[in-house]
Amino acid sequence: MTVTPKETVVPFAVHGEGTGVLQTLTAAGDAGHVFQADAYPAFGGADSAPSPLFYAIGALTSCNQVTASLVAKGLGIRLGRWTFDARGDLDTAVLVGGAEGNANFDRVEVRVTVETDATEEQFAELVSETARRCPVTQLFERSGLELVNDWTRAELPPAV
Repeated sequence: MTVTPKETVVPFAVHGEGTGVLQTLTAAGDAGHVFQADAYPAFGGADSAPSPLFYAIGALTSCNQVTASLVAKGLGIRLGRWTFDARGDLDTAVLVGGAEGNANFDRVEVRVTVETDATEEQFAELVSETARRCPVTQLFERSGLELVNDWTRAELPPAV
């Protein structure tokens, strides 16, 4: 029996190879994007590429931008320039020392500013719908960490 996925399912696949803690990853698909992940020297790496933890935080910000762009289209609002500042606080006692507990981030804070022509009400809906629909936000929220998601609306400059 062949299992057929839902028509709306899009697979995301990555192939990784490496030695030590350095890994080269290739994203499946026509573009075949290649990227690397390494670790800080304290974690056994050479810091020659971003840590997987930076990729996790970066995935959160970029997925929010992609999701919000889809939500904005449905709301009929325009978005302009984005800025993100994100930080994850990780107690390394479990990761490095093998202590009992949760190896997850304790807290992740995301501060977002986006230019938009949205009203305050539309902006509030943009933020809440983005949080609900963003796969990476949901991954973080459902992991049990404290997630601070603070969005600021900036005026969209007039079109030239």
